[in-house]
Amino acid sequence: MANAASGMAVHDDCKLRFLELKAKRTHRFIIYKIEEKQKQVVVEFVGEPTQSYEDFTASLPADECRYAVYDFDFVTAENCQKSRIFFIAWSPDTSRVRSKMIYASSKDRFKRELDGIQVELQATDPTEMGLDVIQSRAS
Repeated sequence: MANAASGMAVHDDCKLRFLELKAKRTHRFIIYKIEEKQKQVVVEFVGEPTQSYEDFTASLPADECRYAVYDFDFVTAENCQKSRIFFIAWSPDTSRVRSKMIYASSKDRFKRELDGIQVELQATDPTEMGLDVIQSRAS
């Protein structure tokens, strides 16, 4: 089903991989890319459960927009093991204006397809989604 605002469809694999991350924890993160020619959001990369946050940020292109989901594990002040699923809209300042517009106009529709996102972040440079930011938003 295409998004009325941007005309982007969401590939079934996007939801399938997200459900695997959410329910089975078989992935640490998922990076999604909009294929402009096909007018749909597709899975670009899936991170193994053993991969770190640094592996995740290194997987994002420096000058292209992406959507990403990251399963962040942490320990609370009460020493409880918890996890939060982050949705990150990566839109670096150096990416093309057209690309930023397409990602921005498709974001809400795409995010609704992924049921279970707990925290949303918008980042235009790596400092806006640093591990310290993730940790502060998780609790």
